[in-house]
Amino acid sequence: MEWGIKLKNNLVKNTLSNFIIKVVALSVLLPLFYFIMLLVVNQSDFNWLYQFSPNLYFVLLKIFKFLFLNSFSLLFLLLIWFLLFLYFVFKMLKKIDFYITCTIEQIDHLFSKERTNIELPKELSDLENKLNYLKMCHEKNERLAKESTEKKDELIIYLAHDIKTPLTSMIGYLSLLDEIDDMPKRKQKKYIKIALEKSYKLEELVNELFETARFNSEKIILEKEDVNLRLMLEQIIDDFYPTLKELNKEIHLEGEKNISIFVDSLKMARVFNNLIKNAINYSNKTKDIWMDVKVENEKVVIKIINQGNEIPKEKLNRIFEKFYRLDASRNSKTGGSGLGLAIAKEIVLLHGGTIEAKSNKKETSFIVTLPLN
Repeated sequence: MEWGIKLKNNLVKNTLSNFIIKVVALSVLLPLFYFIMLLVVNQSDFNWLYQFSPNLYFVLLKIFKFLFLNSFSLLFLLLIWFLLFLYFVFKMLKKIDFYITCTIEQIDHLFSKERTNIELPKELSDLENKLNYLKMCHEKNERLAKESTEKKDELIIYLAHDIKTPLTSMIGYLSLLDEIDDMPKRKQKKYIKIALEKSYKLEELVNELFETARFNSEKIILEKEDVNLRLMLEQIIDDFYPTLKELNKEIHLEGEKNISIFVDSLKMARVFNNLIKNAINYSNKTKDIWMDVKVENEKVVIKIINQGNEIPKEKLNRIFEKFYRLDASRNSKTGGSGLGLAIAKEIVLLHGGTIEAKSNKKETSFIVTLPLN
């Protein structure tokens, strides 16, 4: 909006000011010319012209009397002024029409696939810069949308294949249990356990598929309330106790305790759940997870730190993109939809906060900043 107002003001200022200057100059110079001509003729001797050519002298004298000494001289002067005024108006409108025509022609290139810059007259440089910026943003959004669609399609294919694997295994073991009536109890128990594990894996994959579909259609709506941040983080950490015990890991929560934030508790819990899960999946074996909470400049900063492999800079810049996965192999440990961090970022931004990732050879940290109440 501001650039549009600025552009309009510049155009009006330049075009209208030029027109006014020309009209004022015309209004001053035309009468000035009239009076100068009268003064020159009255005070000058034109005998040299008479001697040179009497006929030319009398012709010019008649013209001068008709133009400057006639009762209609002022009307004639006004007519000349009016005609020149109309000419200036015509030139101004023609210039405006030229600007509009150029703009319309270049706007047609705004959404074209041609990689050419939009070019406008120098008077429209502000508009030219803005249109080129919009064209660049459009091309970037198209590219990101295409990449996102390709990743989503690829993910669905992977999920469909991954779903088929445990499903086939489950059917195989359950078929054996159904066909062999006198199967030993020990073997029955073993097959049931394997089928149960495969069913859990199948449930996880179906949830991923559902998450993928929901993320593309669901608009996140916040229901904010006052939340004790420390208590919420402790409850989330408790939910990971079985996983942490199995991996012989711990989560150490440090920092300030009595911090209240105004957030959607369910959505924000989802953020920290995704970040902690990510920290567990990508941390080295037997290495603990560290969380630190502190207040800085009227904002609360939550850091989640794990010790693992360094994330390359090119991957770190894309880690919050939809469907982007650090591990492209989709192994059972880190395999996922690639939506967890993208969802976390969207939720944090809706709360007026920020989220970023840093990584070096020693540790990787995710830093969430939220406004205090």
